[in-house]
Amino acid sequence: MRYVIRQKIFSIRDRFFINDEMENDLYIVNSQLSSFGKKLRIFDLQDNELCRIEQQLLRIMPEYCINISGGLVAKVKKKFSFLRNDFNIISNNGEYSVSGDFLSYEFDIRKNNYMIGHVSKKFFSIADTYGVEIDEKEDQLFVIALAIVIDMVCHNGKNS
Repeated sequence: MRYVIRQKIFSIRDRFFINDEMENDLYIVNSQLSSFGKKLRIFDLQDNELCRIEQQLLRIMPEYCINISGGLVAKVKKKFSFLRNDFNIISNNGEYSVSGDFLSYEFDIRKNNYMIGHVSKKFFSIADTYGVEIDEKEDQLFVIALAIVIDMVCHNGKNS
């Protein structure tokens, strides 16, 4: 399945809209206004919270927890490396890895060494916009959350 994620640039807080490839709204991602570290929530169109993404503080390298249905499903930690953005992803759902290009605009997401997703960030856009393609057999919400975490770590909230 293909998704389009857009970040609103003129917003008091981070706000992403997630659409299907036909531009139909599917999810809304909002951040908490007054909190330490990044805390994002993914909601369906009926305002039900589906996923929570929380930055872990006091870490040398960026680290995030992804919670779905109230339970921890993964910890995502950026590995220390020069010129690359590599991640350590600890999950009960399988062994995940992420590999990307030098500029952090293209990423492949693998589960148990099988490619399950691809993230591509558009270059010429007023707001950050990127596409996420996910294997239909995979947990769509989890892979979308993983793509959002990767973007936050690599682009640190900057429009690039």
